[in-house]
Amino acid sequence: MSRKWDLIVVGAGNAAFCAALAAREAGLDVLMLERAPRDENGGNSRFTAGAIRFAYRGVEDLRAVMPDLSDDEIAMTDFGTYTTDQFFDDMFRVTRYRTDPALCEALVTRSFETMLWLREKGVRFQPIYGRQAFKIDGKFKFWGGLTVESWGGGPGLVDQETAIAERLGIEIRYEARAVSLLHDGHAVTGVRVKRGGAIHDLAARAVVVASGGFEANPEMRTRYLGPGWELAKVRGTRFNTGDGIKMALDVGASPYGNWSGCHAVGWDYNAPEFGDLTVGDNFQKHSYPWGIMVTAHGRRFVDEGADFRNYTYAKYGRVVLEQPDQFAWQIFDRKVVHLLRDEYRIRRVTKVTAPTLEELAGKLEGVDPRAFLEEVRAYNSAVRTDIPFDANVKDGRCTEGLPVRKSNWANTIDEGPFEAYQVTCGITFTFGGLRIDPNTAQVLDTDMAPIPGLYAAGELVGGLFYFNYPGGTGLMSGSVFGRMAGNGVAGALQGRG
Repeated sequence: MSRKWDLIVVGAGNAAFCAALAAREAGLDVLMLERAPRDENGGNSRFTAGAIRFAYRGVEDLRAVMPDLSDDEIAMTDFGTYTTDQFFDDMFRVTRYRTDPALCEALVTRSFETMLWLREKGVRFQPIYGRQAFKIDGKFKFWGGLTVESWGGGPGLVDQETAIAERLGIEIRYEARAVSLLHDGHAVTGVRVKRGGAIHDLAARAVVVASGGFEANPEMRTRYLGPGWELAKVRGTRFNTGDGIKMALDVGASPYGNWSGCHAVGWDYNAPEFGDLTVGDNFQKHSYPWGIMVTAHGRRFVDEGADFRNYTYAKYGRVVLEQPDQFAWQIFDRKVVHLLRDEYRIRRVTKVTAPTLEELAGKLEGVDPRAFLEEVRAYNSAVRTDIPFDANVKDGRCTEGLPVRKSNWANTIDEGPFEAYQVTCGITFTFGGLRIDPNTAQVLDTDMAPIPGLYAAGELVGGLFYFNYPGGTGLMSGSVFGRMAGNGVAGALQGRG
């Protein structure tokens, strides 16, 4: 253990890179440890679609983040605004007012400046035309507060950040699994690493853990999320098994947040156990607001139109997992199939089609066909067809008199051909994690005192998300608190903190 680094970052996803880049910007010597091989690097960030939520006042703010935005694109698009107040409202509403106020304030108020910082570092962004905007009267209109994605999606974000880090002289060691923190009884002094079948101790003046949650660990999922969670599919990397959380808890870190909660979505029923980079995020199936979802008993079980997809998709995966045999079928008719997102058109998809509802009922594997037809007839009769349908707003086109109401975008399902897609639960990341100082990202111990030399960012920060989350906030959280952690380390080592 001859060399001592200023900073070791455990992980090599978006949060880890933001920590490393901020520390390197301050002149620190940085080493990154990535458990995955290079071709699977990036943690869950590589598996995202790259959408990132931040507050902006209008098109000029967006142009600062996306200088490639052309005059023609601006002319044909209504980007709207997404103010800090709207961001706060969304965070508090979807977390049922549980989100930690100080962490939330840091996330929201630093979101735009962090986007500018990433852009200055060389990360490119673009509008999410394919997934977050509909064309109305010749003009694209964005909805749900989510407007921007990284160039090339999640893989593009990781590749850009990797190239920037390497250009700045940051060393990244792949297939290097951090197994524990070195701790002298007072401060964290480095990391014990397993690489190439051998154990090595690496010394550092500070460590940032940014290695994701425990979503890829079926034992921890079942222990903390509850029985049945071992049956969920993992949307992303197979390497997020809670190592960073466990090693921090072992040196006295305070656990914090919604340990029984997670981000979980509707995911193709026949998707593999872990994420597949050749498919990326396309096993998700998020156009359910335009149709209905039914269980094995042929019954609807959730309000598909309760809100924009951005604010419901991360909690509906749990609801699907709770249904008989852990699946549901999404049903659409000819009137709405043109609205389905691109992920419905991939080759690897569990899909059936039929010209009539009766024929469709016989093709829905595992579903009671008679009960399904009864449910569709009852649903169709309850739709308020006198209210106009509008995909861009919560249109109030609802059902009346059903046990499970549909609040918006209720269309009758009566025009063939019909399409149906089978989904189960896909877990993205877990909400429970470590307690950090909201100004420095330094990890706090169980006495609420900072642990010298230990910082955290990304999925393993607890206290931000409870029950649900607004789409695109995960990458933003990783960016804000990753950058904060890098700056926090620099401030402490340089005598400013």
